Amino acid sequence: MRVSFRKIAVPSLAVLSVTAAISAIPGTSYAADPAYCAQYAQLAVHEAQVLSTLSCFRGFDGRWHLNYAKHYGWCLTADPGAVAAERDYRRMRIAQCGG
Repeated sequence: MRVSFRKIAVPSLAVLSVTAAISAIPGTSYAADPAYCAQYAQLAVHEAQVLSTLSCFRGFDGRWHLNYAKHYGWCLTADPGAVAAERDYRRMRIAQCGG
């Protein structure tokens, strides 16, 4: 049985073209300054420690935790506005709790 080159090449070329077109679409990519994210992560861990001593503390979760690497990694990939909003939220929450 002989398979035509044209029967193989045309679908393969179509898949390659679609793949190239999709990869050319600009995506949202953030690369925050590592030094900024290091400070952000240190502060986030410190704020979690502070909140854990206050009576309004409800336990560690995705926002309030002591994992420096997780805070740092999130900061590196998150939208800068989201990082600022998270920082501001933690400050406000600690102030509300009397910290």
